[in-house]
Amino acid sequence: MSEYQIIPYAKEYKSRWDRFVASLNGTYKGSKNTSFLFQRDFMEYHQDRFEDFSLLIFKEEKLRAVLPANREGATLYSHQGLTYGGLVLDAEIRLKEVMELFKELLDYLSQNGIEELELKMLPQFYQELPGDELDYLLFLTEAKLIKAETAAVIDYRNRIPLNSSRKNTVNQAVKAEFSVKKTTDFEPFWNQVLIPNLESQHDAEPTHSLEEITTLANRFKYNIHQFEVRDAQNRLLAGATIFETQVVAHVQYISATPEGKKQGTLDFLFQQLIEEHFSHKWYFDFGTSNEQAGTKLNAGLQFWKETFGARTRIQRTYRLQTKNSFKLENVVL
Repeated sequence: MSEYQIIPYAKEYKSRWDRFVASLNGTYKGSKNTSFLFQRDFMEYHQDRFEDFSLLIFKEEKLRAVLPANREGATLYSHQGLTYGGLVLDAEIRLKEVMELFKELLDYLSQNGIEELELKMLPQFYQELPGDELDYLLFLTEAKLIKAETAAVIDYRNRIPLNSSRKNTVNQAVKAEFSVKKTTDFEPFWNQVLIPNLESQHDAEPTHSLEEITTLANRFKYNIHQFEVRDAQNRLLAGATIFETQVVAHVQYISATPEGKKQGTLDFLFQQLIEEHFSHKWYFDFGTSNEQAGTKLNAGLQFWKETFGARTRIQRTYRLQTKNSFKLENVVL
């Protein structure tokens, strides 16, 4: 009989789930490869769009891992409503045990009619402790890399100086008396800048509606931040929405008005965010610069991010057959 018990998420497990995926915050209680995005109050803001199939994995009644996930037919995704996912592991877990529970997970999925598992991995630089066990197990189970996206990231512990062209633009913005302000009101940026720009340039809408981002910001006031750039007449010129984890400040949305773009407001904004607001973090993540599932690169956008000192990290998505669980047998010598 297996030592492991796998249980589908239900509301009665909410507090236990949320405690497990909480940041370590200087302790070793909880999970090491986590994010506030894995809290149930974040995952469930769009629960009507997905068939949740999140799982809790116990060993002798102790929670050892959770999988934020949704199901579509014979495929399980981790989780399509989140920027990243993967198997969230206990801080003190060791490789051999991860191998055991991952095999149990694949067998469980196969027995429940799930043939494929797609994992959009949490980027390594988000992890509070080393936690690449799953990468090794994906290699053993012959998972296929189906997407690789390039994130532009500043490593605060190994800073690359700001490009001189950015410094000049920032100085001009200072002379023009622009100001960066943090606000709890998302409406001006959403309706005056972000939505019009996405409609005109990409015929698209923000992933989060104004109502959704406002609700999430109220739930996660220490993690979701809105910044604006305004001129001396208090006109809104640009803005950015930041998702902050324990170690990373991630740019979720960025946009400027046509006038704001001409006057270099985004250079000014990001100089302030990088140098002042989030310099205590390990990393500043500008996000990806890819299109068409990572097969195309927006070189101009990537170059702009790099002038702030950002360099490339990769976010990977894998797909594997659950029947390949047998490949984890007889691995340990």
